[in-house]
Amino acid sequence: MELWAIWLIIGCVLLVAEMLTLTFYMLWLGVGALIAFAIALIFPDSFLLQVLFGCIAALLLTIFSKPLTRRIRKAEGFKDAIDDLVGKQGIVVQEISEGKYGVVKVGNETWSAFSNEHLFINDSVIVVSRGNTTLEVQKWGGVI
Repeated sequence: MELWAIWLIIGCVLLVAEMLTLTFYMLWLGVGALIAFAIALIFPDSFLLQVLFGCIAALLLTIFSKPLTRRIRKAEGFKDAIDDLVGKQGIVVQEISEGKYGVVKVGNETWSAFSNEHLFINDSVIVVSRGNTTLEVQKWGGVI
């Protein structure tokens, strides 16, 4: 397989994984791989140049995007999605054993969730905290 095709596949896989995780961890690595792909088209025999350009691009994008995201987070009116979910009520869709994962529905979205207590289907829960793709929930006594 040609090296440019490998760079293209790596870049696309990282970008798709980024979309699934909702973080910025893989975005710039994916862009770096796509830049290496472009360099591979121009200089097909220089693997070192491809890696160098891809790594430099990923590193520079990471360094220069950090202050930008910090400014956005401090901007007036910014509200993080994490803040929106904590404290919301939901309902258990798939049973959650103590310390194990299950599924809850919060609003119109379903989330993978865990709890320190055993929760049954249709139990009302409240979101205690949120990771990137999982929620920590606890039993809630109210009605949803």
